Amino acid sequence: MIKGVSVEQVARVTRNFTDVGIMVHSYLMYGYPTQTIQETIDSLEMVRQLFELGVIQSGFWHQFALTTHSPIGQNPQDYGIIPQLNEITFANNDVQFKDSTGIDHNTFSFGLKKSLFNFMHGLGFDLPLSDWFDFKVPRTSVAPSYIEECLENEPMEFMKATAKPIWLGGDPEYSSFEKSKRGETWEMLQMIIHTKTDCIEVIFPLEQGNWFIEQLDNLKIETDSRPTIAALKEDFETHFDDFELFWYSNAMLHLRDCGIIVSS
Repeated sequence: MIKGVSVEQVARVTRNFTDVGIMVHSYLMYGYPTQTIQETIDSLEMVRQLFELGVIQSGFWHQFALTTHSPIGQNPQDYGIIPQLNEITFANNDVQFKDSTGIDHNTFSFGLKKSLFNFMHGLGFDLPLSDWFDFKVPRTSVAPSYIEECLENEPMEFMKATAKPIWLGGDPEYSSFEKSKRGETWEMLQMIIHTKTDCIEVIFPLEQGNWFIEQLDNLKIETDSRPTIAALKEDFETHFDDFELFWYSNAMLHLRDCGIIVSS
């Protein structure tokens, strides 16, 4: 559909919204010109996985409607459709068309909406997709862990020095403890953050954890003078080594799941 985003990006963005307590409603479309039956079933499987993983909370399937002034309406030959152009009146500009695929997308309406209703109520995730339809459909070609892998394999993005981190999470609970291994002992800091959907535990070396806790008030969204990445790096490296190793550590990556974002 040339929307400028990928399924992987959609999965990560909706996960991030959900993790900071923003509910996500999904606008879903089927019957797009050139869409095959296989693509319809694969779309349903991706939607199923998004709901099962809890990164979207509601949605609605809309059947594609052609309008005369849209890019498709202006170039129907590029999409294999033949518009049936009639007189168009105000607020009644949907154009009927014939699809070269010959697929009757209307037949999928009931099954798509029935499955979605169940997914929104946490039901039916284990059912074969074919059970939602009263006619034969192909098996999905989407791997059962596709969305999970999208979320786990998020690429590391290096930030501009002028970017400003924002902490959207609540005030964490924290406590110190000692970790021992092979006769050596380290002081550690345990941080617990409660989100709308989860309780996330993050472990830092004690001094680095205390440094980060001191920064949290300055990173809150209501703070007018939030520090830049460059300022945080300068302050961090007056006490410790290598800010980048700290910022991209597992502990900080976990915090990205529960409330820390960066504005450019």
